[in-house]
Amino acid sequence: MIKKQTSNRCQGKTKQGQPCRAAATAGGLCYFHANPSKASELGCVGGRKNRRVPAEVATALPNLDSILAVRNTVAQVIAEVYAGRLNPRIATSLSPLLGLQLRTIETSELERRLAALEKQVATEVAKGEEEDEDPPRKRRGGLRGWAEAQAPKQSSRKPGQSVGPG
Repeated sequence: MIKKQTSNRCQGKTKQGQPCRAAATAGGLCYFHANPSKASELGCVGGRKNRRVPAEVATALPNLDSILAVRNTVAQVIAEVYAGRLNPRIATSLSPLLGLQLRTIETSELERRLAALEKQVATEVAKGEEEDEDPPRKRRGGLRGWAEAQAPKQSSRKPGQSVGPG
């Protein structure tokens, strides 16, 4: 069996009662077991870094009801990140939300335009039906319908009689 070298391991115990696996300093303990207050101090520093920006400091978002407003907001977010006024994490979290808002606006705009076109077509069809006094004739489509339309009408010509003058 291969023995682990425990001579350079910390002599302290973890909260669960297990031996600490960190490397020992000259005193036989790891940095955090030798300086127990340092761990909580460093934890506080990390906590201060991750705090949210107070609401009064954050810039309010404008009304995002048009494509132009979303575009301007994206430009504003980029400028604020570049200037250091906005945390990049906040900008990263805003990015998919702004993209979703943009797609929603585009979809609603397309739906509005489609509804207007459908209304216009319905109006034109209704006007066309009022103007038509003759009922629509049934026509055959395709080659057969074309051939029937091009075929000469039944005439009183006799077979073999020429069509032209003379």
